[in-house]
Amino acid sequence: MKMYIVVKDDIPDKLVPVITAHASLACYKKFEHNENMIQWMNGIFKKVVCIATETEFDQLKNEYDFVLLTESSLNNKEVALAFCPREEYPKKFKFLKMWTPQNS
Repeated sequence: MKMYIVVKDDIPDKLVPVITAHASLACYKKFEHNENMIQWMNGIFKKVVCIATETEFDQLKNEYDFVLLTESSLNNKEVALAFCPREEYPKKFKFLKMWTPQNS
């Protein structure tokens, strides 16, 4: 069981750690009574942080059980999606790239 956090690929690296921390907490707060969230919190709570293009990000908003985050320092731009933990995700999640910081 894992939580996916998907960040847009044009977000500055220096903001990603804070955004993902907020995403994890926001997702927990939104789904704290969800059976999957409870199971995840009582086990090993794995998280996967991925990046997505604008198109991929928009397509992921058609999925279910997620919270959308915006960033005030970027004029309230949509920056991340955090999905309530589950055992299985649609195949498209497997094709997302893992986030790694770029050398600036």
